[in-house]
Amino acid sequence: MTELFTNYSSIIVFLHVIAAVIWVGGMIAIRFAVHYSMLDITDPKIKLGRTLETLRRFFNMVIPSIILLLITAIIMIIGLNLKESPDYSLAIVKEVIWTIMTVVFIYIYIKRNKAAIAFENGQFPIAKEHLAPLASYLIPLNTVLGIIAIFLGVTLRGL
Repeated sequence: MTELFTNYSSIIVFLHVIAAVIWVGGMIAIRFAVHYSMLDITDPKIKLGRTLETLRRFFNMVIPSIILLLITAIIMIIGLNLKESPDYSLAIVKEVIWTIMTVVFIYIYIKRNKAAIAFENGQFPIAKEHLAPLASYLIPLNTVLGIIAIFLGVTLRGL
């Protein structure tokens, strides 16, 4: 792993950063652009359908990003020998944040799928009920955690 990181450090760090940008940037775009543009849609069926489709497409980008973050984080921890570094505790805090974010994402994913099933069955109030926590606090929570993790990552790199 050390040799892999030594030979490809720029690519590995780039992939790690771009995966974080896709995840956190996507949440920011959904919460502050897409969410508010959806408020103008008055037909609940169209609004729910668009929301479900937006989240489905977002998940298609985020799931590979989460996997890429994990793989590149492991390579960097080993490649930089962070276990022997005074910055190891900072790396662990960062990884705990990403882990919490992943657990929250899994919950969001489950809620979205339940909403999709309710939507397909014509149960629009139930679909809306499943989606409500996403915009209210789950996506904002993950956004804040992601921004903190990105800051810690920049701090770890000494930039």
